[in-house]
Amino acid sequence: MGDSNGMREVARAAGVSVSTVANVLSRPSIVAPETRRRVQQAIDHLGYVPSGPARQLRGLPSPIVGSVTLDLANPFHAEVNRGIEDGLAEAGCLVLACSTDLRPATESRLLHLLQQQNVRGIIISPAGPDPAQLLEVSRRGTPVVLLDHPKGELDLCSVAVDDLLGGRLAGEHLRELGHRRIAYLGATVDPGPVARRRQGLREAVGTILDVRMDVHPPSLGEAAAAAAERVVALAPTAVVCINDTAALGLLDGLEALGVRVPDDLSVVGYDDLPFARRLAPPLTTVRQPAYRLGFAAAGLLLEEGQPGHTHREVWFQPELVIRASTARIDGHRIDG
Repeated sequence: MGDSNGMREVARAAGVSVSTVANVLSRPSIVAPETRRRVQQAIDHLGYVPSGPARQLRGLPSPIVGSVTLDLANPFHAEVNRGIEDGLAEAGCLVLACSTDLRPATESRLLHLLQQQNVRGIIISPAGPDPAQLLEVSRRGTPVVLLDHPKGELDLCSVAVDDLLGGRLAGEHLRELGHRRIAYLGATVDPGPVARRRQGLREAVGTILDVRMDVHPPSLGEAAAAAAERVVALAPTAVVCINDTAALGLLDGLEALGVRVPDDLSVVGYDDLPFARRLAPPLTTVRQPAYRLGFAAAGLLLEEGQPGHTHREVWFQPELVIRASTARIDGHRIDG
């Protein structure tokens, strides 16, 4: 059925006006739940699907939202996207998930393509340090929400985790166990959250032994396993990893070298992914709420364009989860 005729048929079947049908499709939160239910039943019964061009001609927002994260292969970002999808579901939005693989050039290309699609908005975890491009996208009329990134002085909405605190929690835990020679296993490209974790760790322990991985050619886990020899060569007593995926790879590399965890070397991850507690030994890590990050970002995006809207920031706190991959410097294990 044609789009305009289709809306009239839905309105007739639901016993409402065409404008009410339009509101259900574009701004469902302003429609009473019972009315929304009747309209949705009529849409389902008639098999009505509003066309994208017709929506735009009527001034209705696109149902597509771009989600640009650093690495979709990382279970953390997959869980973030699940939160985004659930947060946008009631508004009838479709999430187009993209990955930059930590490449600023890829980020620029994706932003250009998403704007060409006239998306309703973009939720993005920035790969590069310069936010100028994101501000320009917002000024051109495409709402942008920063994901896992503080708003600072930027005129954008954001959701963020206190990564400085996360790094400090890992460092303070290791210092309490007597560790003073601590390595940090990171990447050659430092997105904002990772840079802040490293800074927090350094604030807690002083000097750190920095080991960088080029994560582009192989997977992050493979890169971490390959870096095990370089980590061991620095003779640390503990190592903090960029995330749990890197920690998993490092554990594999250490096992191949005959290095025992935590007897010879304590290991700390970041994220608290579901597999962390099932590793051998179970992984000490810093937990951050991936799903809640995505859900909150979706809520901020839906607020864009509403009367009286002002850009705001939502903060989450990380949490240290102590398990058996860390031990006192005298070899005494910690049971978590």
